[in-house]
Amino acid sequence: MPIDPEDLNLVAAVNRGEADAFEILYLRHRDWVFRLAWRFTGCEQDAQDVLQETFIYLFRKFPGFALTAALTTFLYPVVKHLALTARQKRRRLMSQEDLPESVPADPDIDNRAARGELAEALARLPDDRREVLLMRFVDGLTLDQIAQALQLPAGTVKSRLYRALHALKDDPQARKYFQE
Repeated sequence: MPIDPEDLNLVAAVNRGEADAFEILYLRHRDWVFRLAWRFTGCEQDAQDVLQETFIYLFRKFPGFALTAALTTFLYPVVKHLALTARQKRRRLMSQEDLPESVPADPDIDNRAARGELAEALARLPDDRREVLLMRFVDGLTLDQIAQALQLPAGTVKSRLYRALHALKDDPQARKYFQE
């Protein structure tokens, strides 16, 4: 996914001091940031907090921020770090009995049975493979964008994605979601 020209124009406008442009950037990307934060935290309240902290972080980059990649590529590591920190904080505050057994799937999926089956299959994947798989197919990032966001070689990203897909195809619960 190349840099969105609209995002480039909005970043330039924010750099010139146009506050409305930052609001538009926020509105364009808030749902994506929230869904990503939700995936990492498993908690709506924490995801909302991460959403706010992410855009505070971005706002502090202005003026002078230069968009050199898609905004989602820039924001991904920020959201991930803030979300994992929030999740660790929540875990320290909660007893083990109160913790969910797994992070829920994307909150936008309507089919609860399918979501449960897929969430279980995804939960069985190693974290690094699940992360690459979700970045590719849920967030729609290219392999190069994933490599850039995770600061990994493209070959490592390809390998993790291949292994994740292979594991899901071999999983009896997930197999039916793959078209042969």
